[in-house]
Amino acid sequence: MAKDSTSAKIRTALILLFIIILVGISGYMTIEDDSFIDALYMTIITVSTVGFGEIHRLSMPGRIFTIFLIITSFGTYAYAISVITTHFVEGKLTYFIRGQRQKIMKKMENHIIICGYGRNGQQAANELKAHRDPFVVIDTDHKLIEGYLDSPIRLIEGDATQDEILEKADIKKARALITTLPNDADNLYVVITARAMNPDLLITSRAANINSEKKLRMAGVDHVVMPEKVGGAQMAKLVTRPDLLEFLDKLSISSETPTNLDELQCEHLHNDLINKSINESDIRKQTGVNIVGLKTSEGDYIINPDPEIRIMPNTKLFVLGTPDQIQKARQLLSKVSETSADKS
Repeated sequence: MAKDSTSAKIRTALILLFIIILVGISGYMTIEDDSFIDALYMTIITVSTVGFGEIHRLSMPGRIFTIFLIITSFGTYAYAISVITTHFVEGKLTYFIRGQRQKIMKKMENHIIICGYGRNGQQAANELKAHRDPFVVIDTDHKLIEGYLDSPIRLIEGDATQDEILEKADIKKARALITTLPNDADNLYVVITARAMNPDLLITSRAANINSEKKLRMAGVDHVVMPEKVGGAQMAKLVTRPDLLEFLDKLSISSETPTNLDELQCEHLHNDLINKSINESDIRKQTGVNIVGLKTSEGDYIINPDPEIRIMPNTKLFVLGTPDQIQKARQLLSKVSETSADKS
């Protein structure tokens, strides 16, 4: 729609400019008996008001025609030049910005792709931004993309169900994909295409219909989220346990809040920590974080684990603490990993 409007303005400007020049040439050739080139020259210097001298002394009718040409053409000429110049300048600027975005995109890897930038997509982007996770957004809305040209958010205009659009988002180098399209069939198609292009991709999909959940999981979705179901459950909790829900809302994964919930990977444990209990590992004392849960290497979840539970390789710890405390815990595990790597 925006492109059509711009094209219409340019066509109108060019037609008006052509009419002005045609009237000027015809007038000078008829009134002053000028040649085509002389008439064109007189028309251009008159319309553009550059102030060059006349080719010859004009007759009285010629002077009256010149006054008429200046009065009728000044605003029209300025409008036409303004529209044409604006189009080319903005076009160059847009091309430059998009070129810079594409250069950034080429460098992206281990990032997250968000398909659809509606309410759910924007909420997902806000959470990822707060958590400082690199991401790119795919959406078909041209006006939306233009509105974010000067934003640090990286957007690609196009249909996420198309292979070439996903390739532009470097899907083969991505670590996760979130598809929030309003139509379940489109989400299903995106999932099938994405899974074929990157078998290791972690995929989360929105679903509007409960019957779509099974199909999405069969297509390769790791997590299915139903906003209506989640919203309804939250409204019920606000009635039955309002204080508990408000308390849980204060625990966020966003690094901007005072207290966060986060996960810590234990992929490469040092020999001194393997088979040690949570109590023996001394993570709480050294960093200040509280371990509120863990995921075993077999995929089992343990909530509020006993201090005597032993930490095994490939365990994932769920911790509660301030951003600084969580960062210290992450650094502690990094040091453990580095020490383990050095010895090996």
